[in-house]
Amino acid sequence: MSDSLKFGTSGLRGLASALQGEASRRYVAAFLVHLKATGRLGAGQVFLARDMRSSSPAIVADCAAAIEAAGLEAVDCGVLPTPALALHAMALDGPAIMVTGSHIPPDRNGLKFYAPDGEITKADEAGIVAALPERADFAPARAVRDGYAAAGDRYRRRCLGLLAPGTLNGWRVGVFEHSTALRDILVSLLTRAGADVVRIGRSERFIAVDTEAFNDAIYEPRKRWIAEHQLDAIVSSDGDADRPLVIDGDGAFVRGDVLGMLAARFVGADAVVTPVTSNSAIEGVGWFPRVLRTKVGSPYVIEAMQGLGGTVVGFEANGGTLLGNDVERDGLVLKALPTRDAVLPILACLAVAAGEGTSIGGLVAMLPVRAALSDRLTDVPAVVSAQFLTRLEDDPDFAASYFQPVGTITELSGIDGLRFAFDTGDTIHYRASGNAPELRCYVEGTTPGRARELMIWGMAAAESVVR
Repeated sequence: MSDSLKFGTSGLRGLASALQGEASRRYVAAFLVHLKATGRLGAGQVFLARDMRSSSPAIVADCAAAIEAAGLEAVDCGVLPTPALALHAMALDGPAIMVTGSHIPPDRNGLKFYAPDGEITKADEAGIVAALPERADFAPARAVRDGYAAAGDRYRRRCLGLLAPGTLNGWRVGVFEHSTALRDILVSLLTRAGADVVRIGRSERFIAVDTEAFNDAIYEPRKRWIAEHQLDAIVSSDGDADRPLVIDGDGAFVRGDVLGMLAARFVGADAVVTPVTSNSAIEGVGWFPRVLRTKVGSPYVIEAMQGLGGTVVGFEANGGTLLGNDVERDGLVLKALPTRDAVLPILACLAVAAGEGTSIGGLVAMLPVRAALSDRLTDVPAVVSAQFLTRLEDDPDFAASYFQPVGTITELSGIDGLRFAFDTGDTIHYRASGNAPELRCYVEGTTPGRARELMIWGMAAAESVVR
């Protein structure tokens, strides 16, 4: 097994060259053995889909070979959003495997595993690793059923329960298509809701779009697009459509946790589950009777959602939103989908703004949300991030000296990484990415200007230690 392959916050990730071939066959074989051992193999079909990375088709073929070697039928759903694959597989009582690296660089890829009852847990990940065979010399798959149309249609029908026709009449919305698997579905949903849709930035080559890295050069054309097309908003998602992107009519980004809050408000959530990296205003906004905090990663959010009563919504700081139960709104039924989804938060944000008679920027300005930013240092090995975090936690003198330009440390949370609160009212949170060799930095400031200062300082200070 290659050292570059590991389970992170959502699925198995690593270099595409390490995953392609026997490695992916081994992991799929182990996944199926684990499901059989836990009595969750389903009805005999295993559903596959992929993002637009150049390495994804070959890895799908490797997955299909392992599925057929286990005596099961592989159903290839083609290029499809991850939540669409999960929804379809759950409806047909089958496991699913999504071949995607989400937002990470094109030379990497991954596998997201779903049991017939939904996304796997951290315990399932351990079970898969324990079941890994020494070899997986399977013959190429002989026949793979085409399931694209059925899976895509099921997801579209589910999303129709979000907005009634005419909800977005008078709105002009740009869809930044790039290489996201969601692009055509998103255009059709917005058009049905009454928006005048402008398609921009389409690519047939995979582009790694990180919806949390607002400083990436890929977003530079946004203000030109807004001016040229007179747009009220730009919307998109990452490559496999489980992280939303919303940009307002002035070119400002709407944070993912704000989108998650709006989605939870839109469906009338009684309980919200979200990681420690989401904005601290979620508890203080007064919309939700109960808020639970978790580690970063959808498996942790899903685990915490179990057993909660009423309408339960989970979301990560990236905005990927999970719905724990069916919801009826304005006579429309939105089916439960306990895996990260980009469509719900995107459409909820637009619908709430339209309902309030305001712009996206005006809506966000009305929310009592603390100024917050996030960014990351790339090419930082996990062991280096771990050494940095360990020193901050175990050496109080080093931590006090390190943060002296920011303020005096008043509180430390170790739910996931290290989140420091200061006497100034600011916070800085460092954690190692679970998906890539990156050190993530999250800040909250008393003003937008202070948040920018904290982010610049936090990134530069960390880089001086880890490089």
